[in-house]
Amino acid sequence: MANTSRQGSALEDDGTSSLRETSQKDGISRQDLIALVDMGSNGIRFSISDLSPPTARVMPTIYQDRLGISLYDVQYKEGEKVPIPQETIDQVCAALVRFKNICEDFSVPHKNIRIIATEATRTAMNSVEYRGTIGSCTGLEVEMLPKEKEGEIGAMGVASSFSSLKGVVMDLGGGSIQLSWLDQEAGTAGGGSIRSISLPYGAAAMKRHIDEAQASGPTAFQDLRERIKGDFRQAATALAIASHVAATSGQSDGLKLYLSGGGFRGWGYMIMASHEIDPYPIPTINGFEVSTSQFLRNNQEIPRNSENIFQVSSRRVSQMPAITFLVRTLIDAIPEVSSVYFAQGGVREGLLFSQLSPEIRSQHPLVAATRPFAPVSIEALLSLLKHGIPFKITNDSITLPTESVDSQNHIPSFLTSQHFLYPLVHLINYHASHPKDIRPAAALRSTTTGLLGGAHGLAHMDRALLALALCERWGGEISPSDEAFYQGLQKLMGPQRAWWAKYCGILAQGVGDAYPAGAVRTERLRLSSRMGSEGDELFVQVRIQLIGTGELGTSWVKGLQKLGKKKGAVEGYRVKVRVVVDDPVV
Repeated sequence: MANTSRQGSALEDDGTSSLRETSQKDGISRQDLIALVDMGSNGIRFSISDLSPPTARVMPTIYQDRLGISLYDVQYKEGEKVPIPQETIDQVCAALVRFKNICEDFSVPHKNIRIIATEATRTAMNSVEYRGTIGSCTGLEVEMLPKEKEGEIGAMGVASSFSSLKGVVMDLGGGSIQLSWLDQEAGTAGGGSIRSISLPYGAAAMKRHIDEAQASGPTAFQDLRERIKGDFRQAATALAIASHVAATSGQSDGLKLYLSGGGFRGWGYMIMASHEIDPYPIPTINGFEVSTSQFLRNNQEIPRNSENIFQVSSRRVSQMPAITFLVRTLIDAIPEVSSVYFAQGGVREGLLFSQLSPEIRSQHPLVAATRPFAPVSIEALLSLLKHGIPFKITNDSITLPTESVDSQNHIPSFLTSQHFLYPLVHLINYHASHPKDIRPAAALRSTTTGLLGGAHGLAHMDRALLALALCERWGGEISPSDEAFYQGLQKLMGPQRAWWAKYCGILAQGVGDAYPAGAVRTERLRLSSRMGSEGDELFVQVRIQLIGTGELGTSWVKGLQKLGKKKGAVEGYRVKVRVVVDDPVV
């Protein structure tokens, strides 16, 4: 019996020790784990996030769940407002107790567990009793966000969803909507402060307003539209949007509108489902962009098969008339809006993002997300790769990279951006451990459903460019099942960007093959390049030289040559590629 007891104790200790060892091995400091409960009007979200370096900028989520209870809907019965029912309170408490236990499983410090409540809790008839019951059953205080603060935090969540942004932010909840003007540059937003205005026009609230107006007749419906348009115009005046529009009147990209909230995201997925690129290749909504004309074109009517659309629930479908009504009214009030962006970030992401230092917030999310995989000699490999990219046209000598784009705009600006070249080199050898036949496909999918699928704050264009380059880094040979996805990415980025992304990927194959461990101990490869013209045709000349007694792989050299031929063109776009292989230096 004594031996059995000791054995059982040992097993129990081993389990605990194993958990502690895992915590240490995965590099996550328990103090950097933040648990948040976002008690919104349309649902309650639970999450545990890791804010440890070097990936704090993308706020990796290590656990998440959602309780599908609308605290807004349960407060209305036959059109009359009622207290939050006891049955709902019991369900919420049970879910919170379960989440608290999960936080203990992950070793989240008690002080890092927060419950945040917004509009539906703030305006509940029994708000005090509701929050008190939660406190009694969990031992945690419910933090109430004031209306103004809710808008600021929501805007910070949108800021976290992009590397940079400047424009109008609409964060749609169930009971209210927050409007903000956001100007994020170098990790700041609105010069260090965010002005936000809250209006009582959330998705669930608007559905009720529209139902009541339609029941009262067309005059009531038009009165509702004019009232909301007037409120939007007043908000625009208070946020000084007109002065911001005037300041950017000479810019070609116009005024941008950023949409956040489950209702807006649902509409974004509807636009994806009817997109001209069919099927649309990137499944995540964050970073999805459409022009205002395209948005309004899709805004005319709700598709008949809406409930079968990816990520669109029947409840979201029922709210779509209210959501489309809201956005059309806003654009009527602020007609300068030219493009619409969809964001995943909201209150939860805003609370996390606001805890980061300005230095971390200023990091590009794609660079931060890939930094843990950076090779030892990152700067040397990056320098070598850049020597193979011509940054301006010259006809008489080899020119090293010095300028972002040439005068005729033949070289896309993304080639000089750190948020493309650094991630490419960070992941240059990541898929080497995969079987050879799936490396290109795994790399192709890595930015959408693979390694970076859950990385927060990435634009669709950034995901597409890196995916195509990484695929070509491993030869670009994919199966028919991946071909449609590959073609969809090319259509998304356009022929010029696609061709140059493939060019960089093939160069990366040569660099990665020369230094498979990512360590540059001795020089093995030299690259130089220039871009010139012959008649009306452009060409890139790449000069390659092997250093030492190694062998120069031929597949990537042939890949460069093929890319410059007619068969290598992307929708008719190509640049001729001349490859010059110099005698090796022994």
